[in-house]
Amino acid sequence: MMDFLRWLIEAFNSQIAIGSSALLVREVVGNIFGLASAVGGMRRKVWAWPIGIVGNLLLLTVFLGSIFDTGYTANLWGQAGRQIMFIAVSVFGWYRWKQAKDGTGSAVTPQWASGKTRLGLIAVLILGTVALTPIFRMLGSYEPVWADAWTFVGSLLATYGMAKGWVEFWLFWVAVDAVGVPLLFSAGYYASAFMYLFYGAFTLVGFFVWANSKRGAKPQIETEMLDPTISRKR
Repeated sequence: MMDFLRWLIEAFNSQIAIGSSALLVREVVGNIFGLASAVGGMRRKVWAWPIGIVGNLLLLTVFLGSIFDTGYTANLWGQAGRQIMFIAVSVFGWYRWKQAKDGTGSAVTPQWASGKTRLGLIAVLILGTVALTPIFRMLGSYEPVWADAWTFVGSLLATYGMAKGWVEFWLFWVAVDAVGVPLLFSAGYYASAFMYLFYGAFTLVGFFVWANSKRGAKPQIETEMLDPTISRKR
């Protein structure tokens, strides 16, 4: 048992050498789980949620570098906090999609958010960023702190939008990636930065997939064969 625990701790802290720098294995694995979750989300599969939760738990330990002694000196409280937020919202999304699940394993039917909802989401993104920036700065988050706050709030809205089945949630991911990629590169989280860069292209594809799915969606009508031997009774 002790040998297994020792191996687990070593695997938890192992790194992949790349030139003069190194990548944490769990950062790479956590992002792979995140990518798998995104693929499942694009295909509207319920398993996307638990897969994403595993990745969130791994990345939570990565972004609090000094606390978990990962070798990273830059703590990104927004990135770490959003992993906790992801887990909480993912439980909600998992439950909601499971309720709507049909026989093929798909979940919600994509729908456009109303104009009022879109304006509300944009307002929350901007105001949330303004409100959280001084809080993250007090916690010692890496500069520019507003970028960390932006990725946190944007990720919250994108995940919530995915749970609700709004097509626009993909565009919020694009907005998160546009700010998150340079932030992660400057902070030295290269594996996550490259993954975010890939996500940026992937989320655009996901947007068009969901938009086309919504455009081609047809009302579902339940039908059943009536037994002619049973008379109708009013």
